Amino acid sequence: MTDLQWGMPTSLGSRIPLASLIQTLAVAEYLNFRHAANALGVAQSSVSARVKALEEDLGILLFERHARGVRLTEAGRHFVERIAAGVDQLDHAVKTAGMAAAGECGRLRMGIHALIPGSFLANLIGQYRENHPGIEVEITEGTARDAVMQLRDDRLDVAFVAGRPELPDCHSRPIWTEPLVAVLPEGHPLAGQSAVTWADLAGETFLVRHGGTGPQVHSHIVLRHAGRWPAPSILRFDVGRGALLSMVGQGFGITIVGAATSLLPTSGISFLPFADEQEPVAFSAVWSPFNRSATLRNLLTLANDMGRLVRTD
Repeated sequence: MTDLQWGMPTSLGSRIPLASLIQTLAVAEYLNFRHAANALGVAQSSVSARVKALEEDLGILLFERHARGVRLTEAGRHFVERIAAGVDQLDHAVKTAGMAAAGECGRLRMGIHALIPGSFLANLIGQYRENHPGIEVEITEGTARDAVMQLRDDRLDVAFVAGRPELPDCHSRPIWTEPLVAVLPEGHPLAGQSAVTWADLAGETFLVRHGGTGPQVHSHIVLRHAGRWPAPSILRFDVGRGALLSMVGQGFGITIVGAATSLLPTSGISFLPFADEQEPVAFSAVWSPFNRSATLRNLLTLANDMGRLVRTD
């Protein structure tokens, strides 16, 4: 009789080496120390020593040894069943943590102004989801002001907004650009032209949305009229992009949009580029400097790469 008192378990907590548990599971699977050692690629003596040390630390006989191998004791069977489940959970946790650190699982919360099929932003999101299928992408549509407020409240990871915002508490980076176009009813006297100027539109009634890029559109119209023509007539509506375009087609007024809007299926309206807009409208990504997630980093890298390809085409 040895000093080991079988049936007197010891509370070891997290002090049991993981290698001892893994080798014990291997012995329980093969019921043979030599076969278990071969499967693990270690020496048989190492497996035997670890299992024996574990039994002594636990105060429990896990295996009954015999000439042809080993057999689990009843206590050993209960121990192995629970340890196997724990090791599986640990393995899953390690893999999941690794995937999260690489940005391959988790979620990405994104604020946008619109999602138009065929647009740069739609293509970016589609490519990101294809590259990272394990990421749950959450999309919120709203104004730039709303998006920045949600960023500050940690309710969004990134926002895509019109312009080049300079915010002291956020990082931002221009990603892509779109020419500015005027939207006129098909029956408008200017609709047949190849392009328009701001002088052509002086005196027109402009329609803008409360949501989306509406606030930026409003400011741009006012800026272009300042000091040159009387203050423009601007009507604001709490409607979606499609409804606003329909109102233009019905003669309520005209509006201005980024060129991506012309990709939408429409009728009764014409999209005309501006001849006197020297630069296209920039669209930027905005995010918190405290957000170090790999999901965000992967999106920004992809956005930068896709934006570079668009600029070089």
